[in-house]
Amino acid sequence: MQTYDVMVIGAGPGGYVAAIRAAQLGLKACIVEKQHLGGVCLNWGCIPTKALLRSAEVLHLMKHAGQFGLVAKDIGFELSKIVERSRKVAEQLSGGIAHLLKKNKVEVVMGTALLGGLQAGVRQVHVTEGAGKLTTIAAKHVILATGARARQLPGLEADGDYVWTAKEAMVPKSMPKKLLVVGSGAIGIEFASFYQTLGAQVTVVELQTRILPNEDEEISKLAQKSFEKQGMVFLLGSSVIKIDKNKKQVTLKTSKGEVTEGFDQVISAVGIVGNTENLGLENTKVKVDRGHIVTKNFNMTDEPGIYAIGDLTAGPWLAHKASHEAILCVEALAGKKPSHGIKKTNIPGCTYSHPQIASVGMTEAQAVAAGHSLRVGRFPFMGNGKAIALGEPEGLVKTIFDAKTGELLGAHMIGAEVTELIQGFCIAKTMEATEEDLMHTIFAHPTLSEMMHESVLDAYGRVIHF
Repeated sequence: MQTYDVMVIGAGPGGYVAAIRAAQLGLKACIVEKQHLGGVCLNWGCIPTKALLRSAEVLHLMKHAGQFGLVAKDIGFELSKIVERSRKVAEQLSGGIAHLLKKNKVEVVMGTALLGGLQAGVRQVHVTEGAGKLTTIAAKHVILATGARARQLPGLEADGDYVWTAKEAMVPKSMPKKLLVVGSGAIGIEFASFYQTLGAQVTVVELQTRILPNEDEEISKLAQKSFEKQGMVFLLGSSVIKIDKNKKQVTLKTSKGEVTEGFDQVISAVGIVGNTENLGLENTKVKVDRGHIVTKNFNMTDEPGIYAIGDLTAGPWLAHKASHEAILCVEALAGKKPSHGIKKTNIPGCTYSHPQIASVGMTEAQAVAAGHSLRVGRFPFMGNGKAIALGEPEGLVKTIFDAKTGELLGAHMIGAEVTELIQGFCIAKTMEATEEDLMHTIFAHPTLSEMMHESVLDAYGRVIHF
């Protein structure tokens, strides 16, 4: 029976990073994956959706070629080729993960894992491989990184035919003319943006009173206004009551009463639930709360020697959070305890729609509720030379500071390439930069990043270009 220092169950952005970091630290590492290296994120989430959205972005630019003095005639698209490109991107990166694991001498076992008991202080894990072969592997430390799946609500269960989850929405066989998206979080809005750009009439249903409810309210309102200008319809404070799959009709409860409307397709994007089943947790002290494993410092569970990272644990459910947790967890169990754990207010959130949305830290409402006195700065894209040159004059950069200390509490953006720009504010928060540090930073010209500088200046009454 093979014995490892670290066994990782699940090879998503949390799992494979944990295995590689363990190997870098000189630990003998093994990773068990039941389906595909890279997990949902790389194969059916983050990466392939961005490939789809890139196709939509290029189509949008082609349709507006005249604004740039260009001529483009007979513009169209082949849906099957858009999907094919997306799948090839995912396959290429999945192969890259296999190479990285091999390079770092991580043993890869394709199969399903079931936690067993302790034997001489070492955890037994029973692995069933594809052909039904059963193997028992021992590990001093076991990291659970099995990720999550789409949440299914009663009456809104996905069938892969009329009601899609994100997975089916990534590989459509035909283009829906009229689409209903249930949920206006990042996943719902990204698919709504993709299909709207390709020509579908998209309606988004959201139970909350605004879209992107985790974002700053000012940014949410700007996003809704921009999407509505593109033709998208929003039903806020609304929910799905009934779906008739045979008639392709959906009954909705709205602020104006019940309404029944026909849709070619429905996408359910109402959150996720952790893959906690069939792991053998019932034989351990590991606690599960509302579908996710409860963890303590450095992702330890209540069962010694068992850890949990990524979407299997509490939110935010983001790939980059999973990867960072993986590194902190492995370094801690290897005896190289970091000075502090993950700080959730330093985790950026991004929505890759058109326009893009990105944020880090507290919203203005959260900062007020926490008792801070504030200085808030704003700078619009229309005041930036690079944005105008790019033909992207719509957007806003908003920064929130503690008025007494100058601490950057939050940054919120909407507009072109803000998912790239947000990292500047993430670095500032991690380094505990104050407004003075940001004011004295020299930003290259002409760049979109200059708006970050101007937003900070605006918070202190020193804005130059607006």
